[in-house]
Amino acid sequence: MFSRRMLWLQPWTSFGAVHRQGAHKMASFKQASLLPQRQMQGLLYPFSELEKHLEGSVNTGKFHLFQPSVEDIIKAERLFVTSPFHKIDYYTSAERMDHAPTLNQPEVCFIGRSNVGKSSLIKALFSLTPEVEIRVSKTPGHTKKMNFFKVGKALTIVDMPGYGHRAPKDFVDMVEPYLDTRKNLVRTFLLVDGSVGLLKADMIALEMCEEFRRPYVIIVTKLDRCRQGPLLTHLLHLQDVIETQTTGCFPQPFLVSSTQFSGIYLLRCFIAYVTGGIQLSNTSPVN
Repeated sequence: MFSRRMLWLQPWTSFGAVHRQGAHKMASFKQASLLPQRQMQGLLYPFSELEKHLEGSVNTGKFHLFQPSVEDIIKAERLFVTSPFHKIDYYTSAERMDHAPTLNQPEVCFIGRSNVGKSSLIKALFSLTPEVEIRVSKTPGHTKKMNFFKVGKALTIVDMPGYGHRAPKDFVDMVEPYLDTRKNLVRTFLLVDGSVGLLKADMIALEMCEEFRRPYVIIVTKLDRCRQGPLLTHLLHLQDVIETQTTGCFPQPFLVSSTQFSGIYLLRCFIAYVTGGIQLSNTSPVN
């Protein structure tokens, strides 16, 4: 298993040069709530726009497991707004687990193939606090670190190095000990490019998540770059993989576009919920 990972998982982190920019016009749900109902629904629950193009015999129930109320989404959004008493910022980086900070608050991490849109997604999540430093490396493979972002005392978000088709051991040596030993890790988010679907490297990363028996979630990125037909094909294949080949994966994939903000409010709410930041008002508990 390890040797196969070494062939496919290549370090390529998304941090290096600092970019600061103003908040995105759709950063807050308040702006989305001013849109026409159908457009707002598409931003909140992106699958709702795709579902109508599927045959009635297709079971889409797993795409609707996490359905928070608008009130829940607004509560969750407050966690992503910095204040003097709730500081959100880059905290530190680590090249190995023995360099990782000791933190007690709940933690979530993001892993994915290089160029899957990981740094763009983190920018979108933190768009209500645009002063957070998100560093984007101009040289693929130049930076090989885990990057920790503290969201007040509520949670920590960890951006892991990306993997690719040429795989030195650094990715495996860094990520496996983290997944195996990080006691405060409550959820791993595995990013998959919606325009190409699950690739062989993604399947190896999925097997790694399964091996360590930590709960994880799949995020489908770049919805704005996907043609509808291929995207639906990729999603149905992904659903089949989750149902037949996983035990630790949350049954519902999360669909996002970091540029159009589709699915960002829902993902913020899910992160806030699984880290204990909010309680949901109108949905069943999520494991």
